[in-house]
Amino acid sequence: MYHLKAVCFLRPTSENIQLLRRQLANPRFGEYHLFFSNILKETQIHILADSDEQDVVQQVVEFYGDFVAIDPYHFTLNMPSNHIYMIPAVVDPPSLQHFCDRVVDGIAALFLALKQRPVIRYQRTSDVAKRIAQEASKLMYQQESGLFDFRRMEVSPLLLVIDRRDDPLTPLLNQWTYQAMVHELIGIQDNKVDLKSIAKSSKDQQEVVLSSEQDSFYKANMYENFGDIGMNIKKLVDDFQQIAKSNQNIQTIEDMAKFVDNYPEYRKMHGNVSKHVTLVTEMSKIVEERKLMLVSQTEQELACNGGQVAAFEAVTNLLNNESISDIDRLRLVMLYALRYEKESPVQLMQLFNKLASRSAKYKTGLVQFLLKQAGVDKRTGDLYGNRDLLNIARNMARGLKGVENVYTQHQPLLVQTMESIIKGRLRDVDYPFVGNHFQQGRPQEVIIFIVGGTTYEESRAVALQNATTSGIRFILGGSVVLNSRRFLKDLEEGQRISRSSAPMI
Repeated sequence: MYHLKAVCFLRPTSENIQLLRRQLANPRFGEYHLFFSNILKETQIHILADSDEQDVVQQVVEFYGDFVAIDPYHFTLNMPSNHIYMIPAVVDPPSLQHFCDRVVDGIAALFLALKQRPVIRYQRTSDVAKRIAQEASKLMYQQESGLFDFRRMEVSPLLLVIDRRDDPLTPLLNQWTYQAMVHELIGIQDNKVDLKSIAKSSKDQQEVVLSSEQDSFYKANMYENFGDIGMNIKKLVDDFQQIAKSNQNIQTIEDMAKFVDNYPEYRKMHGNVSKHVTLVTEMSKIVEERKLMLVSQTEQELACNGGQVAAFEAVTNLLNNESISDIDRLRLVMLYALRYEKESPVQLMQLFNKLASRSAKYKTGLVQFLLKQAGVDKRTGDLYGNRDLLNIARNMARGLKGVENVYTQHQPLLVQTMESIIKGRLRDVDYPFVGNHFQQGRPQEVIIFIVGGTTYEESRAVALQNATTSGIRFILGGSVVLNSRRFLKDLEEGQRISRSSAPMI
């Protein structure tokens, strides 16, 4: 088909270069325009040049887009083997190297797209965060320093690389705001929701798009509480019915012409209304089936308030409750273990035993593996606000003021991290700089990358922070977007690999 031009948009992996090389040796199209989502190595350019014997390549462009922007302040790398970050380096060096390389590639492309070179800090207690930070720094300040030599800003932007295991709490909790809840209960992949398994979904709604760029109702409601969403959807349906009613009243040719003109808008609105109604109906059904109001109340207590005796009793009652699903039982025990691992080891053992007897599918040792990975001795941040006097005071103040909603009282650790950055109080000992860099003054641009994945609860916190703070913008990124199922799956994979390699260590 020599009359056609080919446009290729590819990641510059060695595999893709080899595939292109074969294509160029025997070209199917008259012209090739090659766009790469990241930095091309010189050797790769030579390979392509040598293969292009028929001079079909018209241009080779680096177009930095080696990441997925989900929302205005949230990006992901969609990494398939996300559990690798949990594995010690000695167990599988090639896989860990591959994992770190991919993260560094994604971060590099992001900063090239933003035309910035950041100063880099990382979480001291995480080997994988340190490694990624150091390799990103080496790329930006040594190997490709010319490419990153952008106009200096008064205060350099900040890249902070942190580890998911510093806040294992957030991905384990049930969610009650719209976007986070859809991902937790149904699942969102690249802003698409698969509704095939839902009986009532119509043919044209097998897969729906949830994008704040294209759907004004979603944009206005994505961070709202589930209780308010129901009310807002009712209003959406009422508005739609008004329009539908006026469309039934076609009497003149002008009316008909007007209807035909407005029909695409009408169709779009119809699709939008039925999409949101389907989602909310399905989620209400799941909440009822799994008794999530009950479960979530205890989860939030475990995450936000002390009181070990009451917590133990609440978790025990839920483990005994026949209506509670296996995944919810497991999460409750994990949340209890994270909170009280040091305070009540005896009762923790009782819960482990009860969990094992109640849940046939439970893999023994998974909760212990979580504690080994993300227990109190491994964490940097003050996850429960009980280490630092300032946080203890803040929690008391919150307690006195009362919480507007018992289901959304938890705040991710990320909120504290952002506050520390805004106030210039992020401690160098906990979050050291790479190289001989340091920061004077407050950065205007902060990219926080979570190795191991982000959650929609955290991206909501970032969006709300950006809406209320002027002079500083936060962007959140991670290796994947987690919900509790994905987080547990990564834990299981990590545990499996650690077990099978145990004799070697």
